[in-house]
Amino acid sequence: MIVIDIKSTANKLLKGDVKGAAKDVSHQLERTIGLVGVIIISLSAMLGSGLFVLPSLAAEMMGPGIWLAYVLAALVVLPGAISKSELASAMPTSGGDYIYIERTYGPLFGTIAGLGLWASFLLKAAFALIGLSAYMLVVTIYFDIEIDMRIVSLVVLTLVVIINILGVKKIKAVQAPIVGLAVLLLMFLSFKALIFADIDLSLPATSAFEATPYTLAETAAFVFVAYAGVTKVAAIAEEVKNPGRNLPRGMIISLVAATVLYSAVAYMLMATLDGVWWQVDGETVEDPIRLFAEHLGGSTIGLIAAILAIFTMASMALAGILAASRYLFAMARDNLLPQALEDVNAKFETPHWPIILTGFMMGLAILFLPVKDVAKLASGFQIMIFIVVNSCVIVLRQVKTGHEWYQPTYTSPFYPFIQIWGIVGGIILVIVIGSKAYMGAGAAIVLGLTFYTLYGRKHAHPRITPFTTFCNEFRNPSGVEHNRREVAFHAADMGGKGHLTLKEFQVAMRALHFPFSVEECRIIFHEADNDETGVIDIDDFLETFEKAEID
Repeated sequence: MIVIDIKSTANKLLKGDVKGAAKDVSHQLERTIGLVGVIIISLSAMLGSGLFVLPSLAAEMMGPGIWLAYVLAALVVLPGAISKSELASAMPTSGGDYIYIERTYGPLFGTIAGLGLWASFLLKAAFALIGLSAYMLVVTIYFDIEIDMRIVSLVVLTLVVIINILGVKKIKAVQAPIVGLAVLLLMFLSFKALIFADIDLSLPATSAFEATPYTLAETAAFVFVAYAGVTKVAAIAEEVKNPGRNLPRGMIISLVAATVLYSAVAYMLMATLDGVWWQVDGETVEDPIRLFAEHLGGSTIGLIAAILAIFTMASMALAGILAASRYLFAMARDNLLPQALEDVNAKFETPHWPIILTGFMMGLAILFLPVKDVAKLASGFQIMIFIVVNSCVIVLRQVKTGHEWYQPTYTSPFYPFIQIWGIVGGIILVIVIGSKAYMGAGAAIVLGLTFYTLYGRKHAHPRITPFTTFCNEFRNPSGVEHNRREVAFHAADMGGKGHLTLKEFQVAMRALHFPFSVEECRIIFHEADNDETGVIDIDDFLETFEKAEID
């Protein structure tokens, strides 16, 4: 018999004690990701458009010294990575940054942050697809095919949306090899450039230190988006072995590795290619790695580099939609957005509406926003989120009343100085990035306020009474009643997988004539869905709640 203290666990959740509630159900969650896994996931989330597209756009701003901008951006990212490690060890649940901000500052700030995060990740994914089209042009020219590159981006976007809806989990297994091959190619090109006779190793160094502080900061703010994925692994902290140890180490190791790779490739790229190569006929080059490869190895190596870039950035877009859509899903689970955004497809068991909405907005970004504006907006959003996350650690450490549940297993070193550096450095980068960041922040605030006022404020504070009442009414049924429930639950299972989505659960509860409203059934479903997948297993649910002991 499974015996759980339902009331105690529910009370912990309502008080914000995510860590305590997680411990209550930890026997049901399997931690499978070790240190190496954390590093691979973190690196896979970073490497893509940051290397294959950004260098030429950044060079237009700063010239050959862009490697130093990558280093400076990493120094501002570092405090955020450390802060997120601490927050994740205290709140090991899905949702990442949105959860940390919502638990610290409340549902209004959570709504604004959640929508801002959603926008930043969809813009980053859109940026990858815009860059993909530039490399696809190389392939079409090679094979003498004429096609509108925007159509190519939209076709790939459609495929990526469909794959996300289908929930093809094995796609993740091919992402690491694709990124690995891309990294090997870049290392090979950099090594070959090092022994190339005509490179000027002094040019990038001289240019970097001759740049004005404002130009350096502006470029660092622009390339900040390249590091946006370093902390994405914190969102799956509940699946990481010994998260208090492996999360901070994994994120810092992957950040250092990415910084070395970004700056080294940017350095060798600028030392190898001559003149103002990043502009051709007044247009900014959007496929710098293809030029780099072609210069060193001829058209065949350039074609190989283009094909690898296409796969790498398609992979990044796939992960980007996955991450962005989950913010809408998590917010809907907290009753800050309508139920439709937390409903999962009965057949594929994926949140199809958040995925479709994310894909639609990415399509608009691809069609109507210039590539540089997309990068600036994505970077601006990410910098602001890092600022707020650093402040979360300070608030939760200093304000104990009402936050006694905050007991991280990993604590940030050099507190609070490293958080202050992250906040101050982030503010400076936001200021220098320009009006696009302010416009993006303003849009996120207006959108967040609107959604919270119209919907979230009325639904953001679920009551404990429905869940407690449900548990009391549901346990210890007669044999006949148990069979009736089993029949009703399986009849509502449209997907035939032995699982119930929220809508299916609500249908079953109505069929069984339980006296709960649609909103109360939604709360009960959330409490029962411990692993936050959007579905509950029928047999596990019946066994657990029919035999549960209530205090």
